[in-house]
Amino acid sequence: MTIIYQTTFKKIGNFARDALQENMLITFKDGAPEELEDYCFIHSHDELKDNVKIGDIVKIDQTEFEVTAVGDVASFNLKELGHVTFRFDSLATAEYPGTIHLKGKVPQHIEVNSVLTIIRN
Repeated sequence: MTIIYQTTFKKIGNFARDALQENMLITFKDGAPEELEDYCFIHSHDELKDNVKIGDIVKIDQTEFEVTAVGDVASFNLKELGHVTFRFDSLATAEYPGTIHLKGKVPQHIEVNSVLTIIRN
């Protein structure tokens, strides 16, 4: 098991939880453009050690989700901007280039200081 990315949520935008109701979690690193900050879970940013791949595990606190699809620019966006949209819909093909699709139910209890980790087995 190798951790390829780990970060801590530092701020939750005013409308960020609304996206959870649509099976999405939108992240951005500290310093997000002001017009986007309200819609994102803002986090401290770590180095992405390798591109995210199908079969990797995204862990939010103690809950694990399997990656089922990765958009063409999702890893680049995560690496450079800390920005990615996680979709909890188990799709096998990425719907949008900046999306990472996950298997599992949307987490409802993401708080400031919750930890997001991406693990490769």
